[in-house]
Amino acid sequence: MAQQRNQPNSEKISCSICLDLLKDPVTTSCGHSYCMDCIKTHWDGEDRKRIYSCPQCRKTFKRRPDLQKNILLAELVEELKKTGLQAAAAADDDDDHCYAGPGDVACDVCTGWKMKAVKSCLVCLASYCENHLQPHYDSPPLRKHQLVEPSKNLQENICSRHDKMMEIFCCTDQQLTCFLCTMDEHKGHKIVPAAVERTKKQKELEVSRLNIQQRIQDRQKDVKLLQQELKEIKVSVDKTVEDSEKMFTEMIHLIRKRGRDVEQQIKSQQEAEESRVKELQEKLEQEIRDLERKDAELKQLSDTPDHSQFLHNYPSVSALSESTHSSSISIRPLRHLEDVTAAVSELRGKVEDVLKDTWTDISPAVTQPDVLLSEPQPEPKTRDEFLKYSREITLDPNTAHRYVILSAGNRKATLREQKQRYPDHPDRFTGCWQVLSKESLTGRCYWEVEWSGLGVVVAVAYKNICRKGNSDKCEFGRNDRSWSLRCGANRYKFLYNNTKMYVSGPRSSRIGVYLDHRAGILSFYSISETMTLLHRVQTTFTEPIHAGVYLFSDGGWLFSSGATAEFLKLR
Repeated sequence: MAQQRNQPNSEKISCSICLDLLKDPVTTSCGHSYCMDCIKTHWDGEDRKRIYSCPQCRKTFKRRPDLQKNILLAELVEELKKTGLQAAAAADDDDDHCYAGPGDVACDVCTGWKMKAVKSCLVCLASYCENHLQPHYDSPPLRKHQLVEPSKNLQENICSRHDKMMEIFCCTDQQLTCFLCTMDEHKGHKIVPAAVERTKKQKELEVSRLNIQQRIQDRQKDVKLLQQELKEIKVSVDKTVEDSEKMFTEMIHLIRKRGRDVEQQIKSQQEAEESRVKELQEKLEQEIRDLERKDAELKQLSDTPDHSQFLHNYPSVSALSESTHSSSISIRPLRHLEDVTAAVSELRGKVEDVLKDTWTDISPAVTQPDVLLSEPQPEPKTRDEFLKYSREITLDPNTAHRYVILSAGNRKATLREQKQRYPDHPDRFTGCWQVLSKESLTGRCYWEVEWSGLGVVVAVAYKNICRKGNSDKCEFGRNDRSWSLRCGANRYKFLYNNTKMYVSGPRSSRIGVYLDHRAGILSFYSISETMTLLHRVQTTFTEPIHAGVYLFSDGGWLFSSGATAEFLKLR
């Protein structure tokens, strides 16, 4: 197969674009042949440049050439198809791995069947296979060229107007350009070498990556916390259910025992009442028997026919004794049993009330657990919407540096040369001219700071930020415990964990700060007739935060007496 491809006739019948046998072969004026569809597609991509080139020799044409079918090549292709050239090519796959396929970058130097490129040169703007790349390793001038992985987009680095390498970056128009373009179209613009702009943007990219990586770490911590929370929820629920079942079982047992006690008391009372009634019944029955016997004696005497005998026996008949019982017996209502029923009914009502009141307390606790995570609410758009979340901020005198004076109800901080006689306090900043708010901030909050002088830092920080000395651990924005926006006369700068980012925006003596603690959003705004977003932070706040300010000079961290920052009343 390789031998056939090296033969002259095989070179003539191959298209250097699709690397297959020519289909509807056409020939350019420079003598190279291509499939008609392949060369048309190639020139369609160059229509916007209005300069057309030959893919092999790079000859350019100012006008798109007309194409004519090469009849000789077409006949040769048909003849070779009949001899089985395509079948031989398909059967020799093992040799094809070195040749460029449809998705590969082809060597720009190879003719005929092109080899795969192994490197592209950003100076030559060409791609090379291993053989044709060797001069870049052997020749000292070529060794200085920058080689990269094979790329199909090398022509994008060429200026379409001047056919020159685009090595200049126009900061004004934010686009790459060539040196000649800087003389006309970009004349007077701020320009820098592309490598310099790449370095600058690379640093910004690193900052963005650091923020993303920090957010990934924060979210991973959150996931671990949520996983732990799930375990604790299951353990807590299982224990609560077990304890509840145990207590309800004990209550049921207690009620049943009390029911048995009441039943036993009722039965004891029943026995006592039945004994009393039976005793009375027996006495009455005995009295009946005695009366019946007396009646029989009197009847026998009454029936005696002999008067003398009657009168003789009459004195022996005893007088009728008085009854020891009432002549009438009424059934007493069992009032005490009714009282028992009433007492049990009252107890049932009390139990129902207790269960009802207790469930009122239990139900919200069960059905309304604390929300760990929620969907972030949309950020306000207008100043009126921001003002709905306004918070009045007061500064904590116990945190103020001794050169910082508080006034206006502890809402205003002023830098003075005279040291104040503040008492010692563990919360006081001793090295940085800073002060923190009394209020710890969570939820959604908004406040504004009016500043004057040479400069101020508007910041937020965790309460446990370091207070002693003037190291990075204490200064707002130079550690992972605080976020700050440095406001100077001509520019803004955002700092977090000692990583700085210059921020563009209109200069204003009033800065608005918006916090959505749960969503992890912190935004700084320039306030004038309109609100302009200066910088937004997306992070995870693990603790409540405090507002703060640092008073300083724009010429450096030098003493600047008279600088002020006031937290405004917005309502």
